[in-house]
Amino acid sequence: MVIDDVIKFFQEIPPFQFLEARELRSIAEKVSMEFYPKGTVILRQDDPASDALRVIKKGGVKVSVRSEDGQEVIIDHRGEGDTFGLMSLIGKDEKQKTTVIAIEDTICYLMKKSQVLPVIETNPAFTEYFLQFHFSKYVDKTSRDMHAKSLFYGSSDHLLFTTPVGDIATKDVVTVTQDASIQEAAQEMSRNRISSLIIVDDNGLPVGIVTDRDLREKVVSRGRDVTDMVKDIMTLPMIRVDVKDYCFEAVLKMIKHNIHHILVIKDGRLKGVLTNHDLMMLQGTSPLSFAKDLESQQSVEGLVPVSTKINRVVGLLLKEGAKASNITKIIAELNDRLVRKVLEIAEAKFGKPPVPYCWISFGSEGRKEQTFKTDQDNAIIHGDTDSPALADQAKRYFAAFSLFVRDGLVRCGFPHCPADYMASNPRWCQPLSVWKQYFTSWVHTPNPEAVLRSLIFFDFRMLHGDERLAAELRSHLGSILKGQNIFLAQMAGVVIKNRPPLGFFKKFIVEKDGEHKNELNLKFRGIGPLVDIVRLFALESGVSETSTLERIEAMKGKHPSIDSSGDELAQAFEFITLLRIHHQVEQIEKGEEPDNFINPTRLSNLEKRILKESFQVISLLQDGLSDQYGPGMVGG
Repeated sequence: MVIDDVIKFFQEIPPFQFLEARELRSIAEKVSMEFYPKGTVILRQDDPASDALRVIKKGGVKVSVRSEDGQEVIIDHRGEGDTFGLMSLIGKDEKQKTTVIAIEDTICYLMKKSQVLPVIETNPAFTEYFLQFHFSKYVDKTSRDMHAKSLFYGSSDHLLFTTPVGDIATKDVVTVTQDASIQEAAQEMSRNRISSLIIVDDNGLPVGIVTDRDLREKVVSRGRDVTDMVKDIMTLPMIRVDVKDYCFEAVLKMIKHNIHHILVIKDGRLKGVLTNHDLMMLQGTSPLSFAKDLESQQSVEGLVPVSTKINRVVGLLLKEGAKASNITKIIAELNDRLVRKVLEIAEAKFGKPPVPYCWISFGSEGRKEQTFKTDQDNAIIHGDTDSPALADQAKRYFAAFSLFVRDGLVRCGFPHCPADYMASNPRWCQPLSVWKQYFTSWVHTPNPEAVLRSLIFFDFRMLHGDERLAAELRSHLGSILKGQNIFLAQMAGVVIKNRPPLGFFKKFIVEKDGEHKNELNLKFRGIGPLVDIVRLFALESGVSETSTLERIEAMKGKHPSIDSSGDELAQAFEFITLLRIHHQVEQIEKGEEPDNFINPTRLSNLEKRILKESFQVISLLQDGLSDQYGPGMVGG
């Protein structure tokens, strides 16, 4: 170990930079160095207390505590220049208070207790640093406090995202057999004061459900004979969740299928019923209420005030401690419902379309990764026809139809796409055969424009209409991609160029001037390259999912980079997205227009550390792509 190298390192990090040159050299002459491979437990909670202050020269560690129920609670991540072990070193407790694990290959300088204590006693600036950045942050805080305040573990015991449906579902399920009469079923519901009744077969297995709505709409309003069998009015198919699923999963299914009751199953057997009322009681306000408001509207004018409420769900979910992916899923379901409602209103206005069609979305909407409303990114795939007259009729119908939908969505808060990637642009309202030609030409002739459009359109997802059209186009895409290494290399070249804003010495690269001086763009420089990498891997693997996290999950066991770094990618996506959502909510609460620019100096040490690690994961995978395809292939 060269002493001058140690001195140079210490001169650039607090609190050692506050020491006199003579004292710094004295410390450097006595420190030792240790190497910890990734995964090494350096210090363990309840083991003998640390006998040294460790300064991280290279690598990183996570600091955690074990809660009363045995769960690991991460309270910090530390990297180059950070220290650990001081509290155990100078405290009276003979046991280690935290567990410290190397999260990558890590090198540390070690200062023995006999070196540290005299420096603390004789250097106020040195002491003040540790009081401010360590003691005030960790001393006298229980693991429960850390759990509640951490950005990752903010959910604590909250509601939708931590409550299993089995905990709140009605356990004593009332059933009747499928050959019971409607009158008998209604009497059973009245006697038990319930709003739904499960219909079972001879083996006691659920085959349907009857609700008070069914009695109103299928019996009373139609004057139906109440001696008819109840199976004639029961609703199928029955949507179900497992007792262990969180209420969040039930909410998603109830919004998606427009239902207010859902079966709760355990080991294949009926164990309960969960209702919208149960969820409303659980949290006071449910995203289901917004879905219900949307469904009840019959005009664009009626949708406008309801659509403005959707953004409030984001704040609500943040308060519940939701993960970023949970927030975006619920927002996607509500936005999907809004778009479908506008489409249904358009169909009612213009009549039945002359040929089948499918409304698709792409971009963040296609990936179900929207936060607040973003630009419209949509298109129409419609059926082919051999009749010139029918083709002309379809062209005129969809031209008027798509303009109405575009303007309706604008009124509901979805602005025009600046690049005009909308169904109202005739280029993006085409029969299936033309869409196949588009995709084929982009893959076989991967010029810069073709690659750009591939990055946009290949994330398409069906929202409404004939899903067979979207499925056939997705199948066509999978078939034409096989063996297309030149196209994938060109796409890799685009992906590699958009690097995360992290410099060589792990310093954030921010805007040097302009409106966003000293800020960085979380969407385009953080989420953007991550999404692009995962999309490329998905195209390589033949995975059809469009959501980033769903793609990562689907590629496990199919793609080597996902097998080695998939979990880190997913965590990076969750963290950056949640950071972005928190930032935007704060802006909205201040009456500002939400954007994607943050000033990293305003982040906590923990947030800065994890953001840097997230950017590093992205950069390493970009480096791997460059090696995989070679500079000659990705440079075109």
